[in-house]
Amino acid sequence: MTTAVASPSLAQLARVAHALSDQTRLGILLQLRGGERCVCDLTSDLEAAQSRLSFHLRVLRDAGLVVGRREGRWSFYHLAPAALEDFAASLIELQPRAGPLPVVDGCCD
Repeated sequence: MTTAVASPSLAQLARVAHALSDQTRLGILLQLRGGERCVCDLTSDLEAAQSRLSFHLRVLRDAGLVVGRREGRWSFYHLAPAALEDFAASLIELQPRAGPLPVVDGCCD
């Protein structure tokens, strides 16, 4: 009998993978490597409409990859390095374990 495993860590891994699956969002992350940036600067540098950029920033924020703060009417974002480190560690955990694969009797009889 196979039991589906659902855990918050798998859900978070899926959110981060989804957030990283878009060129615009990857471009935002590349821009933020140099430090905190204002949304107006990102809009200019990425040649993207503010509404489109806001959508992508929300996806990145929901995945925990970026952190935002407001200063007056301006919004600033920076990377959340721990989230990227956690994602990388999770990917390493997905690698097959060393050694022989277990034999399952009666699997497909």
